[in-house]
Amino acid sequence: MKVGILFTSHPDPKSEPYPHRGIHERVTREILEAEELGFDAVWIAEHHFSNKYGILPDPFSFLSYLAAKTTRIRLGAAVMVVPLHHPLRIVENAAFVDILSDGRFQLGMGSGYRPYEFEGLGISYEERREIQAEAIPLILDGFHRKRVNSDGKYFRFSMDETCEIFPQPIQQPHPPFFMAAGTDASIRTAARNGFGLMQSLLPSAATIGEHIALYREHMAEAPAPFDANPAFGEVDVVRMTYVAPTDARAREESEAGITNHMKSFLSGAVGRYLGDVAEKTDESQFAYENLVEDTILHGSPDTVLRKIEMFRDVGATSLMIHYPPYYGPERTLDMLRLFGAEVLPELKRMDAGAQSLRAAE
Repeated sequence: MKVGILFTSHPDPKSEPYPHRGIHERVTREILEAEELGFDAVWIAEHHFSNKYGILPDPFSFLSYLAAKTTRIRLGAAVMVVPLHHPLRIVENAAFVDILSDGRFQLGMGSGYRPYEFEGLGISYEERREIQAEAIPLILDGFHRKRVNSDGKYFRFSMDETCEIFPQPIQQPHPPFFMAAGTDASIRTAARNGFGLMQSLLPSAATIGEHIALYREHMAEAPAPFDANPAFGEVDVVRMTYVAPTDARAREESEAGITNHMKSFLSGAVGRYLGDVAEKTDESQFAYENLVEDTILHGSPDTVLRKIEMFRDVGATSLMIHYPPYYGPERTLDMLRLFGAEVLPELKRMDAGAQSLRAAE
């Protein structure tokens, strides 16, 4: 199982006061540390107009900067909010970052779930899924056909025979593509279009397993060339994570920050959507005792490893760890270093053992 880190560039008002410029230096420092520690990937989330969750309007810009500062770690955008972009700009920029990173880019796409982002950019939130449904085939055609025309409801453009989409990526036929999906319809769409599947940080392992089973049931419906996506069949699961020497220490250091952060998902305009797709409908379900049972990966290295095994057992192929900014930069780095020293090596040993068993069979 590969392990990456999801960064939302969520500011800590205490250490990164308004207008929160300091967050970008801090996130960059954590990303460089992640590469040194042996994490497989970092993922940058797109968010607009609010300091309550994240401040990162353009993942492509940040990833281009990171491409020059890193050498090994894979660089991902997760998720690019497809309805907020022209589809061919996604094609061009994804290819460009892939070149700048020497073939280390990967892309997660989704329809978005924060209404104020759509309102601020003058795009219909209620039509976001329809916009994405029209945009996705255009994005895929942009990589496979290199020349695209559209006369749709949301996108109308033409390219004659003198035109071709440039630049073209190092990874062929395109970088690994994932789709964030939480409903049955979106999971089927991900499978039928040859996407890898991204799962959110809220559903239990059992629910994630049901989603993966549905995804795999429909994978055979993906036509060529969409089934040539390098990420097709992969399932990446996001989990809030905190590792400490003991379970008690993990709770002591993280409980206040994680429970307040998780409760915020039910507040305001995003609450109804997340309640629909994530099994969490009231604040009592965000008590630490409930979260640690089946939602978050908090505890000692052994405890966290056992919890990761739950997700591998239901079919996840990679993990995207995530955490709020409220632990402080030094404690966060200590947590990442402990994960890198005691969790990552054990996961690699488990993977090597599983490969040996498969080879023997």
